Amino acid sequence: MSETRTAAPGAPGELKAALLGFVDELKGFRQDIQTKLDAQDHRMTMLDRKTAFRPRSPLATEPAGEAPERKAFHAYLRRGDDAALRGPEIEGKAMTAAALPGVEAAPQLAETVQSALSGSVSLRALCNVVQVESSAYEVLVDRDDLGTGWAGETEAVETDSPGMEKITIRLHELSAMPKASQRLLDDAAFDIEAWLAERIADKFARAEAHALLNGDGFDKPVGLLQAEVDVTGAGEIHRLGEFATGVSGGFAAANPTEVLIDMVYALDSRHRVNAHFVMNSKTASVMRKLKDADGRFVWADSLSAGLPARLLGHPVVLAEEMPDIAPDARAILFGDFKAAYTIAERPDLRILRDPFSAKPNVLFYATKRIGGGLVDGRAMKVLKFGA
Repeated sequence: MSETRTAAPGAPGELKAALLGFVDELKGFRQDIQTKLDAQDHRMTMLDRKTAFRPRSPLATEPAGEAPERKAFHAYLRRGDDAALRGPEIEGKAMTAAALPGVEAAPQLAETVQSALSGSVSLRALCNVVQVESSAYEVLVDRDDLGTGWAGETEAVETDSPGMEKITIRLHELSAMPKASQRLLDDAAFDIEAWLAERIADKFARAEAHALLNGDGFDKPVGLLQAEVDVTGAGEIHRLGEFATGVSGGFAAANPTEVLIDMVYALDSRHRVNAHFVMNSKTASVMRKLKDADGRFVWADSLSAGLPARLLGHPVVLAEEMPDIAPDARAILFGDFKAAYTIAERPDLRILRDPFSAKPNVLFYATKRIGGGLVDGRAMKVLKFGA
């Protein structure tokens, strides 16, 4: 039990001193509490400022400041919500829904797919690529050299008018259909746009590479290996110049590189400076072992990283869609691909979300219109392993 003491009646000074001491202690206690509260307020203020300017969490589904059309596209991919695609805030932009199936992909996704196609080691990197808004692309090709002439100051210029030929390249629909589960789409950490771009670009690149070489022209481009050939080796606008090794499924035993040299120098000099060899890896393994009449290898590996190997001084591009060496196989192409072959395409990429056909997965039907065709066979030679 605590003991209570009372001041003696005769000691008013001691009571006053005790009261003053109590008041001083109370003031010190209040001052200490106020100091701690001020420090806590300061910490909370700094935390609020950091939170206000902190970048969005990587788990956030919709980043702050995102364009309305991109937010609408994300909503369509994840939840199938296409109402926002017709909203007034994106009226007149590229993301409006059209009468065709699906919606136009966000520009970022379309650019990612386009850069993946262009950056891959394929014929697209060698050929002439044009973008059109129509269903076909037309190009005029000169049958002969352009007419030229010299004239004096007062003399009229007289030249022959070269014949022109119109070539039409029709566009066809290239499609891919990657799929993902709805649970994965609901995961905020899942970057659906990057995933979709990777899947679409991979499938498009493989299908396009096969069609540009082996397409038969029915609902797909006419491939280079399906073009008619000129057995004289000269070539025409619609026909490739063909050379033969003279041996079924191989090279001649004596001087095997002579046919390669003939093929290279049969190409016009203006095309030869931009010419490439195209073959698959198995054919390349054979070409690496070939030697000329002096015993020197005709294949030279690049001394710099990222640069292609060279065959008879010309760069080699490997395309696995090319046929292997076999009897009568056209296994090697050589020429100026940019002058010989044109790829025409529409820049837009359309995506249709289908949650019904493969439940519980969601299908994304992606389509792009692409065409291709030979525009000048004189700029290209093909080597046949046969008589």
